[in-house]
Amino acid sequence: MSVAEPRRIVLFRHAKADWPQVADHERPLAERGRKDAPVAGRRLADSGIAFDLALCSTAARTRETWKLAVHELPQRPKTVYEDRLYEASPGELIAVLNETPDDAQDVVLIGHNPGIQGLADILAKDSEGDARTRMERRGFPTSAFAVLTYAGSWKALEPGVATLVDYWAPSE
Repeated sequence: MSVAEPRRIVLFRHAKADWPQVADHERPLAERGRKDAPVAGRRLADSGIAFDLALCSTAARTRETWKLAVHELPQRPKTVYEDRLYEASPGELIAVLNETPDDAQDVVLIGHNPGIQGLADILAKDSEGDARTRMERRGFPTSAFAVLTYAGSWKALEPGVATLVDYWAPSE
């Protein structure tokens, strides 16, 4: 694959979490989250993106979200559970993406706000259609995802180099 071919980055916020008396990292999904995660997975499947790699936070709610969503995809990508994605800033998320092997063209990153929304905002120099307007209007609720395209190596990913091509949230 040439690094000039557009890559796709999907930034996927975990589904709605519950608030039991456990450490934040161990919070499970709420009932609504267990319903929304497969819906988001079906919407990802409908996008036609064949993910080469999934990068998932180690938090219980992100692992559970991905487990429910990935079953809806026609093909399961290699999944890497990454501690650094938990409570990560946009800059920290970029640093993780910069380590992605260049043979991975399409990547989904399952993480948390405010990092996921912040990353979508700073990566996207341009947008197609009304994707940015919808994302700005809705924010980045649980189970939402943004699809960005980018031409270049993962090592060169930085703010302002991508195009926001799609945005979806459960009530869309």
